[in-house]
Amino acid sequence: MLAAYESLVEVGVGERAELAGELAERGCRVVATDVVEREVPAGVEFVVDDVTDPDLSVYRGADAVYARRVPPELQRSVLAVAREVDAACLFTTLGGDPVVVDARPVTVAEGTVYVARE
Repeated sequence: MLAAYESLVEVGVGERAELAGELAERGCRVVATDVVEREVPAGVEFVVDDVTDPDLSVYRGADAVYARRVPPELQRSVLAVAREVDAACLFTTLGGDPVVVDARPVTVAEGTVYVARE
């Protein structure tokens, strides 16, 4: 699903950067962000950024902004950034966390992806 986008920004990459790496290997341009410095695979650019007070230059030009295991309190910020830069917005939640933004659930092999903006 994400590999259909040429340029992506992953919000809150944390210590699980394997998806960003897989997307980069498939030829996608991927920027990963987090509030602290993180190691990312070759081919993935990393930028320290806080999605609640974003540097929009990090996100401009992205076709999609996505987040994995995004908590409810950050969903609005992720969607706001995607809207601001006119990008798609996709995310997954952690366990039983609720979705607090208007989003369409899409079932994929790994679970459910929520599409908040196409």
